[in-house]
Amino acid sequence: MNEKLKLLLAQLSSVIFGKERECRLTVCALLARGDLLIEDVPGVGKTTLAVALAKSLDLSFGRIQFTPDTLPGDVTGYSTVDLRTGELRFHEGPVMHNIVLADEINRTSPKTQASLLEVMAERQVTVEGKTIPLPRPFMVIATENPIEFAGTYHLPEAQLDRFLMRISLGYPGDADEMNMLRARLAGREETELKPVLAAPELLRLQEAAEEVSVTEKILNYIVRIVAETRKNKNLTLGASPRASIALARCARAWALLEGRDFVTPQDVQAVAPSVLTHRLVLSLDAGMRSLTAAEVLQECISRVAAPPVFRP
Repeated sequence: MNEKLKLLLAQLSSVIFGKERECRLTVCALLARGDLLIEDVPGVGKTTLAVALAKSLDLSFGRIQFTPDTLPGDVTGYSTVDLRTGELRFHEGPVMHNIVLADEINRTSPKTQASLLEVMAERQVTVEGKTIPLPRPFMVIATENPIEFAGTYHLPEAQLDRFLMRISLGYPGDADEMNMLRARLAGREETELKPVLAAPELLRLQEAAEEVSVTEKILNYIVRIVAETRKNKNLTLGASPRASIALARCARAWALLEGRDFVTPQDVQAVAPSVLTHRLVLSLDAGMRSLTAAEVLQECISRVAAPPVFRP
């Protein structure tokens, strides 16, 4: 693995204790040029992970704290009249940065949530008829609380599908929570994090991920897994073609993090839950039987025979 990537992962793990896999998935989304959704209960480190990643990158950072009264202009930017000249003056929104933290995204209205659709899908923003390209590299990291919590709105399927990956941190183990307490009481906060990757380096690593070899057999394996989700009786909505592309991109990035220049079925299996589960909609019967999207996805994966592993 690239030394800078090792250092980046080490920095994230020094802040989010006992969550090495989740930190690796976060970096995987970054390498795959995608957006990340972190969903979990309050207080487990969602925002901390997002801020730690931003501080570990020598890139511009914008933060949006979503509340019920947040407006689309607060996200994309807005224009005001310059009283001296009488001309319109555009004020850039937080999305004009390289890394954008959309904190508690599901605590704002669907109208404001929709202001991110163009940003996430096309890496541009249109304000008052003017289209502005976003800087490169670019990434949205959104956090949200479970929909059962008070004051939350449901994210529409169209927006969920635009997130390359979704992860959940969960509670730390006792030993990890002890280490976290020691670090905080000793004053070792995430403010001590230093940038380890600049924009040119990150862009080269993203290009390296895109050069990782994917054989026809692996592509066929991905297509068959996605096809299984579309005909599973426990799902009313399977994964989209965008999901197939996302799964291939993430498998490439995961292989790069593993130090390989080719994708294996194990790479696909490693990232599939984070790439696919948030795109699946359970049937009413499956919900009544308390099945989860992750369980149904594993059933789909188990029905597809993995191709043999060989170096291209």
